[in-house]
Order: sequence, then C-alpha cells, then structure tokens
Amino acid sequence: MAYVITDSCIKDELCVDVCPTDCIHPKKDEPQFETATQLYVDPDGCIDCGACVPACTSDSTFVADELPDDNKQFLENNAAYYAKA
Repeated sequence: MAYVITDSCIKDELCVDVCPTDCIHPKKDEPQFETATQLYVDPDGCIDCGACVPACTSDSTFVADELPDDNKQFLENNAAYYAKA
C-alpha cells in the first residue's frame, strides 16, 4: 500500500476528487459513508501518485513507509477495510 489515511480524516472527499484511480472510499454516495469514521485507500488501486497528500486538509494522508509510530495501526486498518469488501 503506497498511502494510508488515519483517523484524523474529516471525510471532506478532497482526496477523492484528485485521485486518478478512484481508489479512496467510501464516498458520500456509498452506503458505508455514514458509518465510516474515515476514508480508506485501496491498496490494489493506488498507483503511488501522491495526489491525495496535498489535497488532504486534515493532514491525515501519509506515505505508508512514513507513518508516524503512533499511527502504524492505520496501515492494517486501511487494508482490512478492503479485505471485507
């Protein structure tokens, strides 16, 4: 997985708007959006373009290898979201 979103995500979908591969979910028009506490990056769809990082106004998106130690669990959380899908 190239990028990971953490729980400081405010679900404003700015990252969704700039993602060229449509790999950030759930979106407002998806049933899971209301109950999701954050957005998630699909590890299979991400092409490592980095467009989501500057678009994120809540500083919630990180390169997976650069996740702060206190956010390492979000690597697994993002992957688990897509494992259920």
